[in-house]
Amino acid sequence: MTQHITPKTARRIALAAQGFGRTPPAAPGRKHVRDLVRKLGVVQIDSVNVVTRTHYLPAFSRLGDYPREALEAEAWGSRRGLFEYWGHEASLLPIELQPLLRWRMARAEAGEMWTGLSRFGCERRDYIDGVLTKIERRGPVTGADFNDAPRGAPGWWEWSDGKRALEWLFWAGRITTKTRRGFERVYDLTERVLPARIVELPTPDEADAQRELVRIAARALGVATAADLRDYFRLPLADAKARVAELVEAGELTPVSVKGWRQPAYLAAGARTPRKVAASALLSPFDNLIWTRDRTERLFGTRVRLEIYTPAHKRTHGYYVLPFLEDEAITARVDLKSDRQAGVLRVQAAWREPDATAETAERLAAELRRMAGWLGLEGVEVAGKGDLAEALKRVSPA
Repeated sequence: MTQHITPKTARRIALAAQGFGRTPPAAPGRKHVRDLVRKLGVVQIDSVNVVTRTHYLPAFSRLGDYPREALEAEAWGSRRGLFEYWGHEASLLPIELQPLLRWRMARAEAGEMWTGLSRFGCERRDYIDGVLTKIERRGPVTGADFNDAPRGAPGWWEWSDGKRALEWLFWAGRITTKTRRGFERVYDLTERVLPARIVELPTPDEADAQRELVRIAARALGVATAADLRDYFRLPLADAKARVAELVEAGELTPVSVKGWRQPAYLAAGARTPRKVAASALLSPFDNLIWTRDRTERLFGTRVRLEIYTPAHKRTHGYYVLPFLEDEAITARVDLKSDRQAGVLRVQAAWREPDATAETAERLAAELRRMAGWLGLEGVEVAGKGDLAEALKRVSPA
């Protein structure tokens, strides 16, 4: 029989699965970052640097004031524990997952990738092979090494042919990110970047790999619909449906019904159900907890929308808006900007959510001060926009 759970219980399960509610380590470092990404399975990368780039934020939200160099060493150091690939979107993933994504690399090499890049692969495979040979012979390269190559039409595809070839090879798993200069990828052969113990692992069957990815997604989500499980690693629809059914049949996923959720849900084996969750966290708009907008609304009753690409006059809450998690609810959201020249974290707008409490302004102010310190900024400045701004000003030091 299908188990029935309340929305509050589902929310607690989801928060615990995502690493919230635990006492942060006194001195978080590389091991904590590595363990967290293993728990989450994937961390999204994005280039927007208004506050700090998003891949740094999930660890801050869960571990506290960790050194950002710890993430950089895990992602791009000589003894890395993470690698880059298309996981959810562009992502950092535990290196142990690389064999589980080889089926996606093989499909990419067969043409299953962005339409324009797929077409380029079909039309210019000889050129791509030449770029790969160049990397084999000379070592790491960047897109800038191919600036003299022909370019495409203006816009997103105004890449040189060399940059397109690098992206195609990255999708196909032939090369990967060795390091980054600023935010620019430096590519090298996958077998020269990843440890031999990973490269030499056997390639699992597609279905086996996808089942394991669903298991990882289920553990990271705690309780989830089939669509949630599929979206976590962006699995193909038919494949995800089959893998979920297989895990239910094996007893690894338990069907549950959550009041108010339109779709059936599944409880991960071993999912914790804490009696309560105590947390104060500013969430990146690309945080795993809230990156699926429909799921965020189901869990928290809050509509979170990314407005970066919305014209300024049509934005409701601001450009780069971070929701504030207060224990088990999203109680506020703030439009933030790191003003590095002035040395302050600017709160360009602050808004209450329906679940805001009498303590929201004070707890949010404390988290903003902590974030400013972590970013190497001297303080926080609150602007007047938003229905929480005045209360936030009153509890924020001048």
